[in-house]
Amino acid sequence: MRPIDLSAWPRAEVFRFFSGMSNPFYSVTFTVDVTRLLAYVRAHDLSFYYALVGLCTRAVNSVENFRYTLRAGQLFLLEERQPSFTDLHKGAEQFHIVTMPCRGSLADFCREAGARSRAQQTFVSQEDETDALIYFSCLPWLHLTALTNERDLDPDDNIPRIAWGRYVTEGSRTTLGLSVEVNHRFVDGFHIGRFAQALEEAIEGLEA
Repeated sequence: MRPIDLSAWPRAEVFRFFSGMSNPFYSVTFTVDVTRLLAYVRAHDLSFYYALVGLCTRAVNSVENFRYTLRAGQLFLLEERQPSFTDLHKGAEQFHIVTMPCRGSLADFCREAGARSRAQQTFVSQEDETDALIYFSCLPWLHLTALTNERDLDPDDNIPRIAWGRYVTEGSRTTLGLSVEVNHRFVDGFHIGRFAQALEEAIEGLEA
């Protein structure tokens, strides 16, 4: 984690502008082609959900603006963010939240995520709740076209919220709607575009 001099930060003027707003948060939902990802997880017997969490985490961490955080008024650049994702035990209706590092290969992450989720007996581990997270959720029962998240309206909160719905296959292509909610003090549409491009390139680079 590296401290940032706010007075010399190139984004300082934009940051101050959006700091004057009571609700500086906004959400964007866009379509992602997951055809190659679906083929990859089926070929390697992996969870589609965990795999997309892992790929999104890497894409977020590739864009600097997603990694800023404020602590006691001091701006920092995090080395990385970690995924904190909702999940369901088999046969359950009540979800739980799993928080863990994103390490190793995509297959390694998927298997570790599954093991941790199955072993977890609490709703959430409070000791893992920090400002260095990405909040993930999924609504696999719905084709997602928009989404908002619950939150305390803390203007210093720069934790990205990412969610997606059911994937839909039409012809030879499979797509889903993916929602990204961010704080405009730190993240612009340009940066969401860079995230989307990084995610798309990661998916297209998968070898089934």
